[in-house]
Amino acid sequence: MTDIRVEVDSAGVAVITLDGAERLNTLSGTALRDLGAAYRRCDSDDEVRAVVLTGAGRAFCAGADLSARARSFDTPVDGFTASPVRPPAWRVRKLVIAAINGHAIGLGLTLALQCDVRFVAEEAKLAIPQVRRGMIGDAQSHFTLRHAVGLAVAADMLLTGRTLTGREAADRGIAGRALPAADVLPTTLELAREVATEANPASVALSKRLLWADLDLDAVEREETRAHLALLGTDDALEGAAAWRERRPPKWAAKAGDHLDPA
Repeated sequence: MTDIRVEVDSAGVAVITLDGAERLNTLSGTALRDLGAAYRRCDSDDEVRAVVLTGAGRAFCAGADLSARARSFDTPVDGFTASPVRPPAWRVRKLVIAAINGHAIGLGLTLALQCDVRFVAEEAKLAIPQVRRGMIGDAQSHFTLRHAVGLAVAADMLLTGRTLTGREAADRGIAGRALPAADVLPTTLELAREVATEANPASVALSKRLLWADLDLDAVEREETRAHLALLGTDDALEGAAAWRERRPPKWAAKAGDHLDPA
């Protein structure tokens, strides 16, 4: 079955790899629990400044493992949830980027939609085909997809179950960039390392919470004000301005969890 492999580099970027290339990285119930554990580790580890999610081999993830060895998807059991990764990527207080290096089908795509940013291989196949299998999209995709691209594109994907290429997905805003497959992970790592070096961890965490919150304009104003009051006058606010003036990398003191509860 697919394993979940976590490696943290010297820049503070954690790469989470869905490691089951011979099965196109399909995910069993155990793998989904392990992915949640990997997210919790990244959230709590102050050395981790950004997270990249990718797949081994030629696929990102071809969905749930429906083999005879992975019976947890056959019938619902007590405590069943259609969002099986806890916490989801959007609850991690770091930037989480999906490096969609190949096909992302069903759960593979819906988990990628829980990430903050997505880069995709141009010729990868992307689909949420569950309506063609007698089911519906999972992993909160009726929120994440609509939140990312609007009702029209979300309906096109979720209600038809049709397949897009990575290039088409980027054209519709489902992914930020479409790239040759060999360039997806290096480009993602480049952005993750830039954020890990340049961006204040507390600022990223506070901004991410607001981006994923379903708040009205007045509530956003209140939350932005609360964040500004927490950050203004801190050593990091002074350091950020000084680093910009002196054209050097900032030296941050803050941690992602300074103003937020853990995932």
